Amino acid sequence: MINCEPIKIAVASGKGGTGKTLVSTSMFFALQQKHQIVTLVDCDAEEPNDMVFFSGEPEKTIDVTQRVPVIDDNKCTFCGKCHDYCSYKAIFILPPSKIIKVMEDLCHGCGACSVACEFGAITEKDVSLGEVRCFPVSMNSRIVEARMRVGVYSPVSVIKEAINEAGSNHVVLMDSPPGTSCPFIQTASRADYVILVTEPTPFGLSDLKQSVETLKSMGKPFGVIINRAGLGNEDVYKYLKNENIHLLMEIPFDREIAAIYSKGEILARQKPEYGEKLVSVYNAVCNYFFDQNN
Repeated sequence: MINCEPIKIAVASGKGGTGKTLVSTSMFFALQQKHQIVTLVDCDAEEPNDMVFFSGEPEKTIDVTQRVPVIDDNKCTFCGKCHDYCSYKAIFILPPSKIIKVMEDLCHGCGACSVACEFGAITEKDVSLGEVRCFPVSMNSRIVEARMRVGVYSPVSVIKEAINEAGSNHVVLMDSPPGTSCPFIQTASRADYVILVTEPTPFGLSDLKQSVETLKSMGKPFGVIINRAGLGNEDVYKYLKNENIHLLMEIPFDREIAAIYSKGEILARQKPEYGEKLVSVYNAVCNYFFDQNN
């Protein structure tokens, strides 16, 4: 077991259902067994499910809020400047009818409308975007869960707060949202290294390529775990070889593994050999940074 410097590792995928939560929860469990100080951050704020595999009550809950405008109709002249300044089209206005309304779900809290208003008609209030819950799992480990409120436009602020709450614990694993949009980028941008989980199918390869190109543009180091190995074809392997991308590990297409996961059980607990393999992946990531610094 290598003891490297404090590190943040994101476990991500270009699409849902490839097995990133399977990998995240098992790596978290396996590192606990090696007495590592480790935090697992569930960044999939739209549908967090890491706590399905663990038990416990939150020891801490943080309400994530955003300042949104409140418009005083008695002071508003319906000049429309606030509407013009809003890049997110969050202010609806009908000047002839003297109707103006803030669509809070579209607001990003940038404050541009307050700057635009010359008549003191705009104040601000706090609106809840979601919450961050912290669960103690053992003496040296915990799970931080980002959970977005239903109807909120973007989970990015909730994800950011969850990662901040994780702090600089020795090992921080981030179970990333699927896809390559803003929530994925927010998570990957905070990582030192990204583990991409894919499957050897045409869909898996297509989404893997998108993830790889996104991470390359961000300058983030990454490697790949192939889940359900033996399913599909060899195109993913050819792509990794042609692009000189590090294959970190394979998890076979196995009915028993699927059954374990479907029951909400941790693969590394039920099959310790996979926990050892994931510890080896962690060691490989640490070695990568050791080699980069020497």
